[in-house]
Amino acid sequence: MSPFRPNNLNRLGNQVSVPIKADEDGYLGRECPIQECLGYFKVIPGTGIRGPAPCHCPYCGHVGDNKTFWTQEQIEYARSVVIRQVTDAIHKDLKSLEFEHRPTGGFGIGISMKVTQGPPHPIKYYREKELETEVVCDNCTLCYAIYGVFGWCPDCGIHNSLQILTTNLELARKELALAESVDKELADHLVGDALENVVSAFDGFGREICATKAADIQFQNLTGARRRVLETFSVDFSDVLARGDWERACQIFQKRHLLAHKMGVVDEDYVKKANDPQAILGRKISVSRDEVTATITIIETLGKRLFDGVFQPKP
Repeated sequence: MSPFRPNNLNRLGNQVSVPIKADEDGYLGRECPIQECLGYFKVIPGTGIRGPAPCHCPYCGHVGDNKTFWTQEQIEYARSVVIRQVTDAIHKDLKSLEFEHRPTGGFGIGISMKVTQGPPHPIKYYREKELETEVVCDNCTLCYAIYGVFGWCPDCGIHNSLQILTTNLELARKELALAESVDKELADHLVGDALENVVSAFDGFGREICATKAADIQFQNLTGARRRVLETFSVDFSDVLARGDWERACQIFQKRHLLAHKMGVVDEDYVKKANDPQAILGRKISVSRDEVTATITIIETLGKRLFDGVFQPKP
């Protein structure tokens, strides 16, 4: 009998390559390796930084080798493919040992060996998950998708909060543009809604970037937010504005409070805080399209200053 040679198994070599394919939209799933996080996200390979680069978890900010960000489903799939290839190779090698010796003579004994195979090892196929927000990083052009809205870019590590703020402010500008082409009642509603969206966008933006440094600060009240940020980060994000612009921003944030909680009717708290000579107690507040347009520009300036102050503090 010739010696057994596992030729099929040897052809596999010491390593087996298992390609992990992107989904139908071109996204490849990724998973943070930190047990306390295990955040799932997706990227489109070929966008973003060219060449080798570490991967950043969008959720917890962990930085590590790209090879450590495979998802559990991808690992299980690759493992099942390898096991299938190995078991198939072993089966083929064992088949080569099959023989059959028929009996000879009147009292001869025949002997044979047959190799049978059970069901092949199952492949654990998977599908990438659906996520909530798709982002194209302004800094490195990586296309990625995450749960929620805010996160770190998986390639360059820049936080997307300023980019998200800018996008929301552009939507508010579009609302104001639409307000020019409709009747007054609808125009007033669109202007008020645009103001509400500007304040909400800045509040969400400010809360998020402060939360990355474990600080809980609300931004619907600009004066209070300025004081808390100064105490926490030693950053006065209002120092990029002229005094008049800061006061106008504080006033229109107070107007937004009336629109959201008082149906726009002036109360004593507004009279005391807003420094608005045109306000009459019990009357509806007036918010113009030009006011909101100017506020968007102010918020863009404040947002960039706050972003730089929190993430790039002065030495």
